[in-house]
Amino acid sequence: MIEIDLEKENKAIAQEYKELLRISYQTLSDEDKKLIRKAFDVSVDAHKDQRRKSGEAYIFHPIAVAKIVASEIGLGATSIAAALLHDVVEDTLMTVQDIERLFNPKIAQLVEGLTKISLVQRDLNASLQAENFRKMILTLNDDVRVILIKLADRLHNMQTMDSMQEDKQTKIASETLYIYAPLAHRLGLYNIKTKLEDLGLKYTEPTIYNEIVSKIKETKEEQDAYIKDISDVIKESMDAEGIDYAIKGRPKSIYSIRRKMQAQNVSFDEVYDKFALRIVYKSSNPNDEKFLAWKIYSMVTDHYRPSPSRLRDWISSPKSTGYEALHITVMGPKGRWVEVQVRSERMDEIAEKGYAAHYKYKNGATEESGLDVWLNLLKEALENSETNAVDFVEDFKMNLYSKEIFVFTPKGEIKSLPKGATSLDFAFSIHSEIGIRTRGTRVNGKLVPLNHVLKSGDQVEVITSQHQKPTINWLDYVTTSRAKTKIKNVLNENTKKIGEEGKELLTRKLKHLKITLSESVVNELVNFFKLKTSLDLFYRVGIGAIENQQLKDYAAQKSNTFINFFKSKIKRSTSSTADEDIHKPIISSNYDMLVFGKDHDKLDYKLSPCCNPIPGDDVFGFVTINEGIKIHKKDCPNAIGMQSNYAYRILTAKWIDSSQEEFKAIINITGMDILGLTNQLTKVISNNMHVNIQSISLNTDAGIFHGQVTVIVQNNTILKKMINNIKKIDGIDKVTREYKT
Repeated sequence: MIEIDLEKENKAIAQEYKELLRISYQTLSDEDKKLIRKAFDVSVDAHKDQRRKSGEAYIFHPIAVAKIVASEIGLGATSIAAALLHDVVEDTLMTVQDIERLFNPKIAQLVEGLTKISLVQRDLNASLQAENFRKMILTLNDDVRVILIKLADRLHNMQTMDSMQEDKQTKIASETLYIYAPLAHRLGLYNIKTKLEDLGLKYTEPTIYNEIVSKIKETKEEQDAYIKDISDVIKESMDAEGIDYAIKGRPKSIYSIRRKMQAQNVSFDEVYDKFALRIVYKSSNPNDEKFLAWKIYSMVTDHYRPSPSRLRDWISSPKSTGYEALHITVMGPKGRWVEVQVRSERMDEIAEKGYAAHYKYKNGATEESGLDVWLNLLKEALENSETNAVDFVEDFKMNLYSKEIFVFTPKGEIKSLPKGATSLDFAFSIHSEIGIRTRGTRVNGKLVPLNHVLKSGDQVEVITSQHQKPTINWLDYVTTSRAKTKIKNVLNENTKKIGEEGKELLTRKLKHLKITLSESVVNELVNFFKLKTSLDLFYRVGIGAIENQQLKDYAAQKSNTFINFFKSKIKRSTSSTADEDIHKPIISSNYDMLVFGKDHDKLDYKLSPCCNPIPGDDVFGFVTINEGIKIHKKDCPNAIGMQSNYAYRILTAKWIDSSQEEFKAIINITGMDILGLTNQLTKVISNNMHVNIQSISLNTDAGIFHGQVTVIVQNNTILKKMINNIKKIDGIDKVTREYKT
């Protein structure tokens, strides 16, 4: 056992407490400090016998969460006290009533909200993790500070996950990327969002993460020198004008670099905007703030040519998160694009601490802010309880991460909408009654279809009629969850009645098949019939669209496929010798077959076409409803959603050497059209042992060579060797492996 030096530990705890008071973003009064001290003492006493998996005293966790709440989010004494107490109700004998008695109703309410979230996340019987997220998001109705403190809690947990099992790390990291990082983004907590995304990548794709970190370290010295060259030029002009400012380099986050590499199918070296310059200036007079930003813009563009298509003016039209800044992309030395961000100190504080903290809780503003508008829209969405949980979370995420456009009403009022919104979305953003009665829309004076996609700067007029009603097609005309919810509510008035009758009918029909209707059975039926919601299911039963034979088919597959898998784990027909061999150390490099779980079980599986895995790829198994186990790459575009929503269906998978199966891989090649290139290419491929060319397609266009080669390989090691050899051919520019989307 590790011997613990309690005296040293107590000193460290006291030091952490002093640090908490020192780094608080808000000025703490004597009363505030007394409140925080009392919360600290209660938390220390409540957690005195608890330790984390790493072995350290548990109290270090609530203190760390309180420090994030105090410094990075910028909340006040009430929230700091709630952060210190956030685990006492869940993990100790203390109750919410005890906290209300010792402190006040507001702190008790915050701690109760945080406890509810934790209990929701531990509900392992929930059919979908998405349903848990929906319940968690409901807490936003009470007080947004509950979610802000929860984000701080999640950040510290992500920072201290090293001692956890790998499968738990993957699950928690997937949840973080799926819901918590988008929430931090939408609440204006850009620093926390970035940290959550980077840590999420660290545990979902550790190899890629470590490669990017290593590359960043390798190029840091060169980038620092490059940033200094640009800064020196800009500083000279700004000093001459007497502007009070600070310039710093801002490296692009590891997650952003990874996302760009995937989206553009490029290597690390080909990501051109791996860093940005940030100019933060002082403005003593609020009236001069905007003028100074454009003055700095003028100075920057005097030296470096700007890209007109990449100018972002978030000062004239702030984001709905409260973010304000001027973003300029300029052509720097050596022909590299560089983003320059211009912010006042006030704008920088909002960007760093978050809109909710800076305005709603720091200044006590009473006017309806952008965040309040967003929360009101969220409450409307939450009222629609009929929505399938996964669809709800997907819609919610879309609204969290969507980029914004700014359009005008006929009277010149500005409205913010997510990018991709239509003229019908605009009608619903004005008022749901206007949306429901929309007969037509004019954009910039011209009559346009209801599904016309709006652009920033458009002026939109809505034409209404008392006799107009939504049709089912309208759901295809809108993108915002608010519009979809309102349209569905109108359409569902009649559907609900039929659905209620259908539910009763379905209960009776399933009873004949010896199946009891439950939430899990409803979810299985929704998936079996490829529907979206339970209402869709009940409605189709009510109108007779689902026949008795189809329900019998469901009952048969339920007993034959899904249950049998979990009960008996269908094993491949293999000899007993092969079964014994699975547990032997792997010596060969030919990984060509999968085994599952800790016991290395041999189970039937299919390779998923969405990411086309081949032996040697990092993979996992996913238990589907109708198709057994599907194998996905760990960096599959669908992996985060599956690992987050359906963690109970994930199986660990490992490649072993036990057969000589072969797999198909598609390689795309581009380069310069050099004489003899085709011959060299086929020679290099055929020279790689165990590689057969199934098909080859080559063409040239104005001196550029494009080729697609489909090869049959035994594993990823051989494929990587072949790709590296192709890259060495003179004239070849890029070689990439194709995945289906």
